[in-house]
Formats: sequence, C-alpha cells, structure tokens
Amino acid sequence: MPLSGIDLSTIDAGVRPQDDLYQYVNGGWLTSTVIPDDRPLEGTFTALRDASELAVKEIIEQAAARGAEATGIERKIGDLYNSFMDEAAAEAKGLDPLRARLAEVFATTSVPELVALAGRLFRADVGGLFYIYPAPDAGNPDRILLYTGQGGLGLPDESYYREEKFAAMVQAYQEHVEAMLALAGVADPDGAGGRVVALETALASHHWDNVTLRNPQKTYNLKSAAEAAELFPLLADWFDAAGIAPEKRTELVMSTPDFFSGAASLLDSEPLATWQEWLAMRVVSAAAPYLSSAFVDANFAFYGTTLSGTPRIKDRWKRGVAVVEAALGEAVGQIYVARHFPEGNKARMQGLVANLIEAYRESITGLEWMGEETKLEALKKLDSFRAKIGYPDKWIDYSAVEVDPADLLGNVERAHSADVDRHLDEVGKPVDREKWLMTPQTVNAYYHPLLNEIVFPAAILQPPFFTADADDAVNYGGIGAVIGHEIGHGFDDQGSQYDGSGLLRNWWTQDDRTAFEALTSKLVAQFDALSPTAAPGHNVNGKLTLGENIGDLGGLTIAYKAYLISLDGQEPPVLDGMTGFQRFFASWAAGWRQVIRTEEAVRRLATDPHSPNEFRTNAIAKNLDAFHEAFGVTEQDGMWMPPQERVSIW
Repeated sequence: MPLSGIDLSTIDAGVRPQDDLYQYVNGGWLTSTVIPDDRPLEGTFTALRDASELAVKEIIEQAAARGAEATGIERKIGDLYNSFMDEAAAEAKGLDPLRARLAEVFATTSVPELVALAGRLFRADVGGLFYIYPAPDAGNPDRILLYTGQGGLGLPDESYYREEKFAAMVQAYQEHVEAMLALAGVADPDGAGGRVVALETALASHHWDNVTLRNPQKTYNLKSAAEAAELFPLLADWFDAAGIAPEKRTELVMSTPDFFSGAASLLDSEPLATWQEWLAMRVVSAAAPYLSSAFVDANFAFYGTTLSGTPRIKDRWKRGVAVVEAALGEAVGQIYVARHFPEGNKARMQGLVANLIEAYRESITGLEWMGEETKLEALKKLDSFRAKIGYPDKWIDYSAVEVDPADLLGNVERAHSADVDRHLDEVGKPVDREKWLMTPQTVNAYYHPLLNEIVFPAAILQPPFFTADADDAVNYGGIGAVIGHEIGHGFDDQGSQYDGSGLLRNWWTQDDRTAFEALTSKLVAQFDALSPTAAPGHNVNGKLTLGENIGDLGGLTIAYKAYLISLDGQEPPVLDGMTGFQRFFASWAAGWRQVIRTEEAVRRLATDPHSPNEFRTNAIAKNLDAFHEAFGVTEQDGMWMPPQERVSIW
C-alpha cells in the first residue's frame, strides 16, 4: 500500500476540518513551533530552505577548505566565502572600504555630476533612483529591451511614506538613517536624516502604488532615447557613466513615466547637498552587510528587527552562503543538482505537468462564462506553455567574475558588475529561452508571462510538496496545486493580457473580459474582508493579492481535476483514516503551514502580492464544491460558503 504522505503529527484532533482546514491539518505544528530568533517566520518553505542551505553550505565549505589547491570556479566559490567569513579583516577595515566613495559623493559639484556618479555606483550594486533590467519586449517578445522604473526609497513601499499607520516606522527609519550616516562620518547626521527622509517622501509621492504596478497596459511604455530624455533629461548621463552603450538603449520601456518626470523636477528643486546625503545613505546601506560589525548590526537593527520583528541576525556562515549564492549561484547549483536531484523526479514531474495541462484544457473547454472565440485563444496559449523542471540545460559562465580573498566588498561589487554585463549582452540578441531566473537550489517556482513558461527548481520538488513514493492525492494537492498555480498565472488578471507568444495584446472579447472581471471582483471582495491572526486590524488588499489568489484558486481547482484524471475512474484507497479526496485537501493545507511575527505580517500585507498563508488555505478551499463534498461541509460548519458566493474561474 502506498504511503499516505500526510504527517499526522501536525494534526490538531480538537479541530474539525469542516470548521478550519488550516488549523486541523497544521494545529499541532502551529502550537508547538517557535520561530527561530534569526528569522521573521517559520514554515514549510523555511524548512525546505534550511535543507537546501545546509546542502549548499557543504558544497561551499568543501571548496573553501581546499583553499589555494582549488582551481577554476571551485576556487572562486571558496575564496568568496572565505572573504566573507574573515570577520577580523572586516573589523580591522572599519569604514575604510567606503571612505573614498563617500568623499566622491560629497565632492560632486553639480546635479549632473551626482547623477553620473549614481550611474557608476549602479555597477557596485548601489541602489539609485531607478532600477533597470533586460526582458523580452512585451510589444515584440522576440527581442530583448531594457526596462526601467521607480526607485530611490529606503522603506519597502511608497505607502509607508503616505499612510498614517506607518508614521512610527518612518520615524524609526529616520533614526536609522541618522545612525548610519553618523557611523559613516557624515557631517550633521541628525539633520541629514530628516532631509533624506523628506526627500524620499517627495520621491514616494511620484511613485505608482503597487496595485497600479500590476497593470501591464499601464506599465508598458515604450520610449525612444529622445522620449526618455524628455522625461528625465539626465538619463543619458547616467547610462554613459554606467557603461551602457548607446545601441543598448535606443529604445526602452519606462514602467512608471510619471516617476521619472517627478524625480527630474526634484533634482532641479532640491539642494545638491541633500541629494549628496541621500546618495551617501544609498552607498552606506548597500555596503553595510560587508563592513564591520557596527554597520552590520545597525543595518540589521532596522531592516531585521524594527521592520520585520526578527530579534537576531543570521549566523555568519548563513550570510556567507547567501553571498556566494548571489554571486555564483548557478555554479553552486550545478553541484547541488548532481548531489541532490534524482533524475526520476524530473520524469514524475513531467507526468504531473502533462496531467495539469490536460485538466486546464478540459476546464477551459467546458467554461460556461467564456465564449468560443476567447476559448480558442486560451487553448492556443495553453498549448504553447513550456515547463522547465529541476535545473537549466545551459549554465552561466562566471569566468568574468574576479575574486580576491582579501577584498570582500570588492568581490560583491565585481560579481554584480559581471552580472550587469551578462544581462546587457542579452539586449539586441534573440531571446535566450534556456535562461533561468532562479537557481536549482531555490525553494520557489515562477511563471514568466513574456516567455509563457513555468519553472520549478529542484529544491521545491521535495516533501511536503512532492514525494516521489507517496500517494497521488498528496502530490496533486501539493506540487500539483503549485504547478496549477503557476499555469494559472498565465490566466490571472495580469497574465491573461499576454498571448501564448508573450505578446501584450487583448485576445478576449469584451463580453468575456467583463465576465472574467465580475468573477475576480468577487474574489477581491472576499479577501478584502480578511485580517490575519498575526496582524489583527490589518486587512488583506484584495486587489494587490488578486493575481496570486487567482493562481491559488485555479491551481487547486485544476490540480483536483488532474487528480481525477490520474484516478482514471478508480476509487482511491482510504489511508490514515482519510479518503483520497480528503488527503488531497490536507496536502494543500500542509504546504502553507506558517507562524509569522506581527511586524513581518504587517509588512507583507503592505507589499506582498501573496495572501497570508491561513487564507491561501481556507479562503481558497471554501470556494471549491469538491472541498465541501470531500468533508461533508454543511451550513453549520466554519468552512461553509453558500454555493452562490463561491468563485470558480478556471
């Protein structure tokens, strides 16, 4: 008999699944789990990430132990890790790695000079006024263009500067800026802190909110170099200083054009001295994790403790592993895959994906709210989905990264600069469809609308999401729903605006789009009403989380249909006292177990497009007729939702 795959030790027998599926499946774990002091939350994903981190640590430490005997990429991995682990060297250097750079900031004599310096510092991974990255052109997805958009803030989101409920956090941030600038030896750090926060508040007023940013029609603004210069006249100065050749920027997508004109006006109106202080803070913030403990501790005190509620910084080896992952991640991943990813997992996943695609095909074909013309386009998009599983077929070449075991900050900056060059090299070339945006050791998955692909790194293909020898119900409720979720992003409020080639175009009839939006508005209302246990009084933003909620709802719905396909008409066995259909929903719930600090829960409600995990479980399951049938839910039960209120999209 197959294993059930359900961990019975986490179950709270005092709760009925008909009243609270999340608490029933996870209550034993929720009440006994203490969040480690070095993190803001604990849950399924952190447990998998811990396992991945330990596997990666072993790879990196073996390379580091070989020292001068190592060669090639192994030598770079070891030297980079050793440069981070040499805490005594960082202490001895103190502020020295930044002195010349800070002097350069305050030596600027004009705004154009300061903007050009910010362009050069982009190479050193110093965050400036805006971000920039290459991606397929949404208006012509066979070519790669540069995209750029709003930035310049030290707090997580523009809403922090705008909403009264975050006033205390803004004050704490100002005190943090003062402390960091004092450590950096900047003149009048107390006054500078107020000026920097006031400038960021002005910048934030030109930011688009995170709901608007979800609208690809609004954020796709193709501009010529001349048109971009009208919005931000100093853009060419920045590009030249950043070493981005003119032919790479003849056209670009400005995601938030209003921000660029607003930032340009502030460059004209605000004193150069204030902009210098702002850039100095960007310099110190970027370098702080790689400097002496005074900087490391002050940086963590705000971003770790104040903002996310985490009492203690991660052990140095964990931070060192993260540095290597960021700089040389796929090189580590190549070794990780060889050691930890059975090829059989890939074949099993391909079977699951095929069943999920077939279930979507059946579901779309049978939709009552969608007309035949739109269905035909939806099925064409579904047929062009591509799945990447486990690891890339082509690995990144890190030969351009120079590592000096005695120069930690320089190593980080050179790795970033090499990464910039790799990305710039893509512009003007055919789209590289073999490229991955996550390493194999990353516990996550993603959908890319411009490539119409779903990607599942090796590290997420583990229990409780995927168990090679477990009952099908558990795998369909776990990784099957994750697969369905990622496919669902191709048909959510954002992804549904792209066709199967990645082109941003309207392939819907107006009636069908109207029907779709009527369904999604019901989902928005459902989630707007929810306030998580960890942050009472703070509600979910149904519009911000809509895409992920559609992904969850569609993913679970389609995974259930795929599970039925896999049964081929056979009745699944009862295992551990649960029917196959009950195990399916129990597996879904187990994947989202989590305990989280209040500060982190509040931060995520403001910035995270995902709903709190308890609602990813219960609020989604309530909408499925199949859930009500599996557990015999009635009107007297906590999980009951009247049939007319249930939302079924895909």
